[in-house]
Amino acid sequence: MPDLLLELRSEEIPARMQRKAAGDLKKMVTDALVDAGLTYEGAREYWTPRRLTLDIRGLTARSADIKEEKKGPSVSAPQGAIDGFLRGAGLTSIDQAIIKTDPKKGDFYVAYMEKPGRAAEEIIADVMPGIIRTFPWPKSMRSGFASMPKGSGYGGIEGKGMESLRWVRPLQSIVCTFGPEHDEVQVIPFEIDGIVASNITYGHRFHAPDAITVKRFDDYVSSLERAKVILDAERRKDMILHDARDIAFANGLDLVEDEGLLEEVSGLVEWPQVLLGTFEEDYLSIPAEIIRLTIKTNQKCFVVRPQGETDKLSNHFILISNIQATDGGREIMHGNGKVVRARLSDALHFWKRDQGDLPDLDTLKASAAKFDLDLKKPLDQRMAKLDALNVTFHAKLGTQGERVARIRELAKVLAPIVGADAALVDRAVVLAKADLRTEAVGEFPELQGAMGRKYALLQGEVASIAAAIEDHWKPNGPSDRLPEDKVGLTVALADKLDTLVGFWAIDEKPTGSKDPYALRRAALGVVRMILEKGIRLPIASVAKDADLLSFFHDRLKVYLRDQGARHDIIDAVLTPDADDLLMVARKAEALTAFITSEDGLNLLAGTKRATQLLAAEEKKGTVVADGVSEALLKLDAEKSLFAAIQSASKSAAEAVASEDFRSAMQALSTLRGPVDKFFEDVLVNDEDAAIRANRLALLKAIREATATVADFSKITG
Repeated sequence: MPDLLLELRSEEIPARMQRKAAGDLKKMVTDALVDAGLTYEGAREYWTPRRLTLDIRGLTARSADIKEEKKGPSVSAPQGAIDGFLRGAGLTSIDQAIIKTDPKKGDFYVAYMEKPGRAAEEIIADVMPGIIRTFPWPKSMRSGFASMPKGSGYGGIEGKGMESLRWVRPLQSIVCTFGPEHDEVQVIPFEIDGIVASNITYGHRFHAPDAITVKRFDDYVSSLERAKVILDAERRKDMILHDARDIAFANGLDLVEDEGLLEEVSGLVEWPQVLLGTFEEDYLSIPAEIIRLTIKTNQKCFVVRPQGETDKLSNHFILISNIQATDGGREIMHGNGKVVRARLSDALHFWKRDQGDLPDLDTLKASAAKFDLDLKKPLDQRMAKLDALNVTFHAKLGTQGERVARIRELAKVLAPIVGADAALVDRAVVLAKADLRTEAVGEFPELQGAMGRKYALLQGEVASIAAAIEDHWKPNGPSDRLPEDKVGLTVALADKLDTLVGFWAIDEKPTGSKDPYALRRAALGVVRMILEKGIRLPIASVAKDADLLSFFHDRLKVYLRDQGARHDIIDAVLTPDADDLLMVARKAEALTAFITSEDGLNLLAGTKRATQLLAAEEKKGTVVADGVSEALLKLDAEKSLFAAIQSASKSAAEAVASEDFRSAMQALSTLRGPVDKFFEDVLVNDEDAAIRANRLALLKAIREATATVADFSKITG
């Protein structure tokens, strides 16, 4: 079966777009071919900074013939309807149709149409221009003759209604070859915007700019490699990583690995060359985070550290070049070193400026008084400045200063609940956002919190306060660490709860996949802190909104499912008004462990039959007594059940009060025998309405007793 090779070569594609674009190309092409009646054995996409490539193996050479039956109008239909049927079916005369009979609808016309299969080459040539023209680049640009302005004098192009191609960067050539593995391949020469698909590509822009004639995929890959192009991005990543590790090790250093940067630089080069650059040791006085981000952000380079060190960096960096230089890379390293030094000089300036006094301290006294700030301290000055400038947090939620004031009040309520020192919490809150006004964070927003911690320690803050300034942003995802101690936990909870309550108040809630303010992440962070740190927080008293409480329930479900809890068990323990998320989680944990034991099976069997029958009668409107009347208990089985319910309820309630949910369930499981005996000996729907209502009240008592632990009717199996 033949294979298809497709390459779309252009000017440099932004690294962040390459992987997705290659995946989109594979999906669009394979979907179009399958929709046209072709099948294939396998497809794989590749990408470099200058090309998207698709290798499709085992493509059928032709689509199958199709026979279709087209139902037409009644034989008594007006001529207009019959003529429309003929046109749609491709018939010239009604004699070419046949007549069928339907017992209900009578006689009607039917046309049998045969659509012959099409050659794969024809299908490919037909679908490719549309795929290229409609390709979903996040950003694209026009190029080619058709993009020239009117009156530009390019051969009468204007006025012909041509729409120029939009591509991420100007498209330069297309390769499209098709054929069996061991026979000659053919070019499928479709055309788009003046570019005709061929079997010609080009290698590395500088090292091998001449044309290369290719046949099939394996030949194409080897030809490109001879022309200094590594097609496989994963191989480029592997080469960069291992060469970077090796060059670092050879110089007594360890590479500081960065998967995001590795992905990016592999998308910047076709022929990766790893080199070691240097900067002055004086710059090592800058915090390691700033050095790493400066070098990463501005030069796309890796930092290194002395072997065995964890926090200290070296005054070297690793750069990835696309050129195999004749001088061993000395000129490239020198040029990159100059830029790195300039950027580090800026960073050093930021670092020093942030530790100095602001020039307008006299204008900050009112803000300082409002937040009990000490204007002799640089970080306090930055918080006062943040408030004095009235920096907006959100148009409907006020300024950053107003937000800090709200968080401060909420943290006062939370501190005793978490068990944190109230004074330390208050100091951490008023400094938590101060680094937003530092020059380091202004340059590198991702250092929010981390820089606040460093500046706090420099001005003599307690370590717990400094840690809380960094940690109040945490956790930033399901795998991110939680705040270090109770002070940080309190500030982080207050910050996230204020965000959630605020955005709920202005009706800015997540919708579908859209969550611009990361509210799902904030709620999950609250859930994680409560559950993993054992915090007993009545969430409804903070949420003050049933819909927000439901939102927390949704995040709790996600968390518990990720921990392995069954969805039905979660539903069984989570009631709509549950605001003690820690208790819900502990119930789910106990129920998960208990439900498969013999006692657990007894519990399910004993309660389900009773609650299901009760629910059915309630649905019918049958009267259920408000309580069980012992005087109406006539049979031994119902008397025994009532006694068992009283005993089990008392034991379960005591166990629930001490949060021993397993013992509570064990107590309730003792109802299995009395319930079974009750259903064997007692007719619930007695003719006497009072007795019937009393017996249903017995079943209601079972439901009420078990409800202190879970709604067992929701458990499957």
